[in-house]
Amino acid sequence: MTLVIVVAALALLAGLAANRYLRPRLLTEDDDTGMAVKDLVGPLLTLTVLLLAFVLVTANGSYGKAETASRGEARALDQLVESAEYAPAAQRTEVQADAVCYARAVRVQEWPAMADGNGSPAPSVWSTDFRRVFRELEGKPVFGMMVTADNKRSEEREERLTQATASIPSAILWFLLATLVITVIALGICLPRRNNRGQLITLVVITALLTTALCIIRDVDRPYGGIIDVQPTAISEAERQATRDFTTNHPAAELPCDDHGNRRTT
Repeated sequence: MTLVIVVAALALLAGLAANRYLRPRLLTEDDDTGMAVKDLVGPLLTLTVLLLAFVLVTANGSYGKAETASRGEARALDQLVESAEYAPAAQRTEVQADAVCYARAVRVQEWPAMADGNGSPAPSVWSTDFRRVFRELEGKPVFGMMVTADNKRSEEREERLTQATASIPSAILWFLLATLVITVIALGICLPRRNNRGQLITLVVITALLTTALCIIRDVDRPYGGIIDVQPTAISEAERQATRDFTTNHPAAELPCDDHGNRRTT
């Protein structure tokens, strides 16, 4: 970081010194001629667009990982429920009930919390219950299947929570905003003062496009909140299937949780 700043400062000083001392010796024309402001705006606009494009790709990658993790967690939970079919009746009942409650806790409590980059302790109550039941199945063929599925569920949940936090630091977003402001101001300075309707419309369009790109970056970088967000569709489907299996196998049994995934009190 220090090296970059020092080299950039030295380059600026070298450029100013060359303009002051070397340029008069190389030019025979009027010293008032040279690059106009409009000649410098082109590279500035190109830099702004490249920066926005690079950061947008980074934010979109985070969004894609969040969506993949959400689906992977739901698939692992569904696999856990299906594996429970090979377990003894008592353990099958507990695992399928815990899966329904886990999905409810994720969907109702943890998903809204992720909009602010946070998680919820509610799903952990049921994942702890999974491991308690697994200890009762040690030595049985189904034990390995269920532990593998639960480990996958745990990994995908951790990845989902990781992607809930912003992957692009606030300093970079502020830098992009400052670059956008400078670019728009510089473009405005270069506009002609008369007969400039077409140029004004173009400037407004460019400003709108750059602003939209920055807003999309800000929104996509937080994949569980905002306009473009990852919905809990996959975990909701896993909850529906787990509820169906639990109801089919145990029609008279009651789930140990309420509609929000909280454990019922007796």
